[in-house]
Amino acid sequence: MKLNEIRDNDGATKNRMRVGRGIGSGKGKTAGRGVKGQKARSGVAIKGFEGGQMPLHRRLPKRGFNNPGATDLNEVNVGRIQQAVDAGRLDASAPVTVEALHAAGVVARVRDGVKILGVGELTAKLTFEVARASKSAVAAIEKAGGSVTQSLAAADDAVASA
Repeated sequence: MKLNEIRDNDGATKNRMRVGRGIGSGKGKTAGRGVKGQKARSGVAIKGFEGGQMPLHRRLPKRGFNNPGATDLNEVNVGRIQQAVDAGRLDASAPVTVEALHAAGVVARVRDGVKILGVGELTAKLTFEVARASKSAVAAIEKAGGSVTQSLAAADDAVASA
């Protein structure tokens, strides 16, 4: 086989339809566009237009509220953190932060921070520097001899009391 003999398999490629090339081609005259009107022209932009009737997306009521101040947190259980410590991916002597959890593969991507939840057993003595922690998680961490520093919880309390 030579370079000049290389070609696609039979049926792998299909010639494009040349439209507007006479009535004998089957796609002549109006080139498959029907006749007249806005859709027969190029540059048609009428998606969602219902002929003057109020479009569906404007007839339906608006729902919900998009909070611009919401925090998008990673939620991690203490049992999952213990698995990472047991596997040697998480250093027990260093503080547990969202960056450390990301490096250990516990969280897929760093968002606004991490919230520690209390599902599972924690036996390692760890120092946590996280955005939030549930009461059960704080209890589990302190029971294992560790400590928790929460950064967003204090800010939330200040906002709630104001």
